[in-house]
Parts: sequence; structure tokens; C-alpha cells
Amino acid sequence: MNLAILSCGPKCYSTRRLKESALDRGHHVKVMNTLKFAIDLERGSPSLYYKQRELSDIDAVLPRIGASITYFGTAVVRQFQEMNVFCANTAHGILNSRDKLRSLQLLSRHHIGIPKTNYVRDKKDVLPAISRVGNAPVIIKLIEGTQGIGVLLAESTKSAEALIELLQSQKQNVLVQKFVAESKGKDIRAFVVGNQVVAAMRRVAQGQEFRSIAGNL
Repeated sequence: MNLAILSCGPKCYSTRRLKESALDRGHHVKVMNTLKFAIDLERGSPSLYYKQRELSDIDAVLPRIGASITYFGTAVVRQFQEMNVFCANTAHGILNSRDKLRSLQLLSRHHIGIPKTNYVRDKKDVLPAISRVGNAPVIIKLIEGTQGIGVLLAESTKSAEALIELLQSQKQNVLVQKFVAESKGKDIRAFVVGNQVVAAMRRVAQGQEFRSIAGNL
């Protein structure tokens, strides 16, 4: 099988390991810089060019789309889908994962446990929202953000209200979320394929940090 790994970091550990594993299984693998694609559109004939050459021999795609290039990266993945090329992560799935509110809506709908969360825009709704998640301390999260960036802990209702108003004044969309103190800066992320957990990672906060960012498989 001809496999393309979409990545702007060919030397990144995760990209290298994906390539090594695919080669071990006998696949032909190309690591392709996501930003080097050109999307061509015409009636009934979607196509992609990579470094000015038209693609015609890709059977499957593993997207590794960084948050900073979400729009263009998902457009490239969507074009592969329009060309009937299998994509391990669809453009729709990537976009859902980048939007914290949307991902929580999906988890909630499918009865998966999540911390109580509120999303409000009107200033009058801020204090009731803080109350509904259990009062301070609360977590304030930007809807778009990765690796703990844009995640803040407000120790008091007054500081939470001030933070939300400040972020909203900067045109930022924020979530108010219950602070799960008993986690003590630790969490577990599970990787699910179909209905089976195939791997898990425990993440532990560093020092007095409340966000669990680093982790090990």
C-alpha cells in the first residue's frame, strides 16, 4: 500500500515512529509536508498537486495536522476524501477535536463522563454559569487551544468573572468548567480503535502546575 503521512515535521518523533511502523508492515511510505500541497477544483474532477506534481498513487493518508494550520490542513485532508482516498482521521474529525465545545457536546451526547461545563456570551450569564458548575475554583478554557495553552484556574468567583470578561473583550470564546481537584494534576488518555482501547497514556502535572500536559505511554 502507498501511504502518505501528512506532517510539517518529518523529524518529529511521532512522525518517525509512524513511518517506521508502516515500513515494518511492508508499506511504501512518503512523509509529505502539508503546506506543499495545491488543491485543484473543477467539475467532477478533484485533484491534488504536491510540489507542482499531480498525485495519483496514494492509497491511504495519515494526517498529522498541527493546530496552527488547521484550516489549510483540513482542506487538504478533505480533498483526499473527495478523491476517495482513505484518511485515518477525517477532516470533520480533526475539526471536532480542535473545538473544545464541540468535542464536549459529542461526549455529552454519547453519555461519556465530562466535567460540568458552561458556555456563555452575555455578561449577565457569567455568575450563574460559575454557580452551575459548582462555584470557584473553576477552570477557564479557550475553545481553541492545545497542550494546556489557554487553560486557566480561577481561585475565586471574582477572579473567574474578571478573567472571562477580559477574554471575551478580546473576542475570545471561553468555557467555564468544574475544577476536578481530586485529579491532583493527573489524567489518563485512552486511544480507542472501534470499540477497543488499544493504548493509554497517563499525564502528570509538573511541580505545582494544575494542568497535566506531559505524559508517557
